[in-house]
Amino acid sequence: MTDTAAPRPVASQATAYAALLTGALALGISPVFVRIADVGPFASAFWRAALALPVLYIWMRIEDRGQARRPGPTLPVVLAGLFFAGDLFFWHLSILNTTIANSTFLATTAPIWVVLVAWVWLKQKTSAGTLAGLALCIAGGGALVGNSVQIDPARLVGDLYGAATGVFFGLYFHAVRTGRASHGAARLTFQSTVVTALCLLVIALALEPAILPASARGWAAVIALGIVTHAAGQGLLAVALGTLPTVFSSLVIFLEAVIAAVFAWIALGEALSVIQVAGGLLIMLGIWVARPKAESQSAASG
Repeated sequence: MTDTAAPRPVASQATAYAALLTGALALGISPVFVRIADVGPFASAFWRAALALPVLYIWMRIEDRGQARRPGPTLPVVLAGLFFAGDLFFWHLSILNTTIANSTFLATTAPIWVVLVAWVWLKQKTSAGTLAGLALCIAGGGALVGNSVQIDPARLVGDLYGAATGVFFGLYFHAVRTGRASHGAARLTFQSTVVTALCLLVIALALEPAILPASARGWAAVIALGIVTHAAGQGLLAVALGTLPTVFSSLVIFLEAVIAAVFAWIALGEALSVIQVAGGLLIMLGIWVARPKAESQSAASG
């Protein structure tokens, strides 16, 4: 994982927060696009990555202006692409083999794995405030989906797929954070997305009966997945990870859950219960508690 490139300039803290929030918004509305895409889950995952590439390439060329060195894919960048392909693969498998609520809740365990990897492997300490904020977010996430979560031995395999989703997404955060030491956000996102798209193409060809959307609405959905969810969502997350600590940034997954619930309420008429509203407020409180303090901005783990 050694790279001799000079450290990349990072965004200001205000810009990083804005990127994280906007990225969460873009990621949070992805279930709607997946729902209306008229292709299977693995095909939609492939198109999500593949159709983001032209936008990411243009962004990368703009970012590269004035840069003397333009690094190729390093190990962290390749791993980011592999981990994200694993995240999408297991998430879609979990959706097919367990309840949406179980899949969603288990996917939100990603920050736990971010903390464990930082502590056990990277030997980084996580502040008490960040851990307290994480605990509040987990409690809030449980409240958002708690009424629908079911324990059923028949869905155990699907639940395990959901747990694997959280592991891969947690590893993805560390890979992106490490890669940002030598790569700009656009270059890292483009290069890692090439890896993700190639992996998902193989999976889609092997597991899907059809790859191409069958209608204009289906194409619109996968194009939105590529441009809005992946190019904007993952790209802005990479911007944020160049400045903000990894553990704190991983709490974006809880923001996704809040945004998805609110969007479903506004656009799809899915009512929110008092417990779900309380869960959303608890998540916002947890993120505020976990926010990086000025003296710890240089710490990667938060």
